[in-house]
Amino acid sequence: MPTQSNGNFVGKVAFVTGAASGIGRATALAFAREGANVGVADVSEPGNQATARMIEELGGRAIAVQCDVTRTEDVKAALDKTVEAFGRLDLAFNNAGIEPKKAAPTAEYDEEEWNRIIDIDLRGVFLCMKHEIPLILKQGGAIVNTSSGAGIIGIKGSPAYTAAKHGVIGLTKAAALDYAAQNIRVNAVCPGYIDTPMMGRFTGDTDEGRAKVISEEPVGRMGKPEEIAAAVIWLCSDAAAFMIGHAMVIDGGQTVQ
Repeated sequence: MPTQSNGNFVGKVAFVTGAASGIGRATALAFAREGANVGVADVSEPGNQATARMIEELGGRAIAVQCDVTRTEDVKAALDKTVEAFGRLDLAFNNAGIEPKKAAPTAEYDEEEWNRIIDIDLRGVFLCMKHEIPLILKQGGAIVNTSSGAGIIGIKGSPAYTAAKHGVIGLTKAAALDYAAQNIRVNAVCPGYIDTPMMGRFTGDTDEGRAKVISEEPVGRMGKPEEIAAAVIWLCSDAAAFMIGHAMVIDGGQTVQ
């Protein structure tokens, strides 16, 4: 895990959803290493509090806020608490999401499961941006949304997740055009198979499941959460000042095949 930073975000405030583990936690820590104060949000309060403690152990400042991204009142309250604690909002990483419980063909797909995935993985991103953008407009900043390799290709047996992640890219592009002239840059990341607790659930946490996933990665391994975090940090930095509405694929070559 990287320990050095350039202090790119000193004096700035970042907000991260899905921060209790995996990519969200790695990115919250990366923001802190770059000098940002961080609002960490998740439905899992124990994991979220642990992320905040990890930031404080790095010498950073964090506030942990419990947040269900499907509830507009939760999102608004989490952002209000972040701004109350740190005075502003500059950066947001809308990363909260879930994986399908099981695969099924489209015509056999469970309607409740469809609604659950669309509600969290797509509507949750919309609700976060809806409440983040008015705060970021005050001084400008950047937003990054988590899509997936499933946002650029079809996934057999996973119509809801595929639709949600394609939707995140479309939503990102629309919002990017809405606010590009108002000093807010909106982009997305599309992770491949990343070694996180979510991937553990997806593989059944077995050696066989992990081997199958790794066999689909041309690079011969799963990605690390910190590798996605590094991309998010870059997209939020001044180095990416001309990057607008882009969906950055970070997947070890999986979707190149």
